[in-house]
Formats: sequence, C-alpha cells, structure tokens
Amino acid sequence: MLLREVTARLTQSELAHLGSGEIGYIRKMRSEEVARCFPEAPDIDPSLDLWALFGADGTPILLTDNRSSTFYKAAEDELKTVSLH
Repeated sequence: MLLREVTARLTQSELAHLGSGEIGYIRKMRSEEVARCFPEAPDIDPSLDLWALFGADGTPILLTDNRSSTFYKAAEDELKTVSLH
C-alpha cells in the first residue's frame, strides 16, 4: 500500500493543494449545477451539454458548451487534464 504510506505523510493543507497550478479536471455538467460553481453565469438552457474546467483544488476556470474548448484553455494555462466521471 505505497499510496497509503505517501498520503499519510501529507498534511491536510498539502493534500488540498496537491496538483495546484499543474492539473485541471474536466467534467460534464447539468444546467442546474452551474449556479453552484459559476454564480455569475446566466440562466442556461437545460438541453445544452455543458463542460467545465476546474483547477485541482476545485476552482472553476471555464464553462462552455464545447468540450474541446476546455482542453484548449487547459493547454493555454499549462494544465495537465484529467476527466472526472
């Protein structure tokens, strides 16, 4: 259990900032979830497929209806991307 040993040595603060500025995650979102993560966003048509890019710490970076845009923004910000299912 190497992973358990490594994470046991991290403080909560270190764990919270792991990957900060280096990793971003992409996830599909429903319109009703948008206001929670992007409070400034206008009302969105529920039929739209939405994609969001977040920093490793959960900071919202981008909301779009074009999945490719999330990868372009991540590359622009020099973030390695992972998908969240």
